[in-house]
Amino acid sequence: MKSLAMRKPHQDDVRKKIQAALIVNRLTDCVDGKIELSSVQVTAALGLLKKTLPDLSSVEMDITGTVNHELHLNELK
Repeated sequence: MKSLAMRKPHQDDVRKKIQAALIVNRLTDCVDGKIELSSVQVTAALGLLKKTLPDLSSVEMDITGTVNHELHLNELK
């Protein structure tokens, strides 16, 4: 019978996703007015997200169906 334990790389990946989700939830609560965060806390949270999540990009489809990715990080700020 195979062991159901997760391999180390998978454990690390799951741990990073959980940590990122917690940070996103905190920022969402701030935006929704449920909690207040200082500018330092928001900056720190965004810095941590940059380390754990890939940059967000918009996806545009042209008539041929080709996908074009353009970074809009400045627009998010």
